Amino acid sequence: MGTIKKDITLKSVALMTGVPSEAVLCPSDKKGIRFHVNEKVIEADIKNVVSTQHCTVIGNNDIKVVLIEHFMAACALRNIDSLDVYLNHYELPILDGSSKEWVSAIDSVGTENIKINSYTLKEPLKYLNDNTYLVVLPSDKLNITYSVNFRHKDLKNRWVSLNTENIKEIIEARTFGYLSELEMLQKAGYARGACLENTVGLTDDGYTVELRSEYEPIKHKILDLIGDFYLAGCNVMNFNAQIIAKEAGHTVHTIIAKELKDSIIMEA
Repeated sequence: MGTIKKDITLKSVALMTGVPSEAVLCPSDKKGIRFHVNEKVIEADIKNVVSTQHCTVIGNNDIKVVLIEHFMAACALRNIDSLDVYLNHYELPILDGSSKEWVSAIDSVGTENIKINSYTLKEPLKYLNDNTYLVVLPSDKLNITYSVNFRHKDLKNRWVSLNTENIKEIIEARTFGYLSELEMLQKAGYARGACLENTVGLTDDGYTVELRSEYEPIKHKILDLIGDFYLAGCNVMNFNAQIIAKEAGHTVHTIIAKELKDSIIMEA
């Protein structure tokens, strides 16, 4: 049961609601990642996903927790599977819009009781719908390839793959959106905390901020997939699988994640 060695506190604005948000991460000897809000508790589990509109949300009749994918990706990347997270608000802090600050905070306090299990698929998994697909195939090692076809000169029919050389670029890839849609989203109650410090804005001919690496928005899609898949309780970073995603997103990620538990063999 991998956990952190001592408490961590991180705070920033919340991306969707725009309110101040604080998360206190506490070590646990009980397996599972649990979120605590106003004395209510919910586990980070694929069965608790209630919305995938713009971000991944878990919840039930008593509690909801919004935009958990970047944090879950950080836990996957550091093999953390036992944690209690106390929130002052139902949305996690966005920090810099990636998993970079979550990972750095975990590294700063250290981890313990880490056990790395590898996973092999019993059979291929697939989602196909017009131009959107997500396929997970048995393989002898992990490879994740993601394709997007955005209304942007750099991001039309573009493919990016995760590998051992660019994992840092995946971790630090920030959330993004079309600058032209920001006002509409904010009127609808989304992206009220978006700013230059946490979001890459896509403009007609470029970006609102300098990219951290080439095709950063596509790398963020890979980060989202890692976080969404971790809700299935198995770490995609330890898969022996070939994962190919095209024009997918949180909804498709979670559809496949729901099938993962019954489709994998865990190997010590």
